[in-house]
Amino acid sequence: MDLRLLEYFLESARQESINKAAEVIHISQPTLSRQLAQLEEQLGVQLFVRGNKGIKLTNEGVLFKRRAQEILDLVGKTEDELRSQEQELEGTITIGCGETKAVARLAELIKGFQREHPLVRFDLITGNADASQEGMDRGLIDIGLLLEPVNMSKYEFIRLPDPDPWVVILRSDDPLARKRFVTAADLYKRNLIFPSRISIQSELAHWFNGRYEKLHIIATSNLSTNSSILVKQGLGISLAIAGSLPDRDQQILTYRPLKPALSTYSVICWKRDVPVSRLVEAFINYLKRKLTDSSFSNGKRER
Repeated sequence: MDLRLLEYFLESARQESINKAAEVIHISQPTLSRQLAQLEEQLGVQLFVRGNKGIKLTNEGVLFKRRAQEILDLVGKTEDELRSQEQELEGTITIGCGETKAVARLAELIKGFQREHPLVRFDLITGNADASQEGMDRGLIDIGLLLEPVNMSKYEFIRLPDPDPWVVILRSDDPLARKRFVTAADLYKRNLIFPSRISIQSELAHWFNGRYEKLHIIATSNLSTNSSILVKQGLGISLAIAGSLPDRDQQILTYRPLKPALSTYSVICWKRDVPVSRLVEAFINYLKRKLTDSSFSNGKRER
């Protein structure tokens, strides 16, 4: 498939008008219409609903738009990687990461690597571990910073030494805010907001000691920033790791640790047995070197 067709299709979808898209990409309207019709014929589906006031994507068109953008992003990334084979390291390293305590350590690693290679940029994509793994499997993400538990059978990884304790996020006027710790018994009859990852839910179910099915879970969220907003509105209590907590207005939100304590760890990982660019390989080697350095692992930061 000609990549230009994908670009023509995406521009037409953005403009919702073949005439406007033709003006942007500097071809005639009949030529663009013919190209889009050929694309639909090639795919065997209708991508647009055409009307007097413009065009709209069909359901198939919405799916194809997402895939077309992924294809062009991957082509662009590949071109950047090939250019990075020059002597001076230059280009972008894409990292998928969640909201965890380990992001602070990642920031130190990025800072040190950029000191050695100032032309390198980093693109951080925030999401849970499932989203980051999917991005790595598709070749759109180079490195993942994932919160355990995760299936690492397809990845090389380094486990970071920083434990991230689980806490509950609650309103400051909640009666539980007067306690130093929150137990499972405190939460059984409360409205709860859980992380959306199934593996994390399994870990929490074990902490609730067999009474998980009796909990009143009113919502799930893949990022604690959004779950905190629900808490702020009085919808319930959220369970999250301490390192993911957003800046809070202490007059509205607070948090309390769990008792018995529950902590988890993060891993930095990359796809196993997959060729990478010289740039990504250099960063992986830097990670291995720094994360096996006891002074860095014990919390000594670079200056």
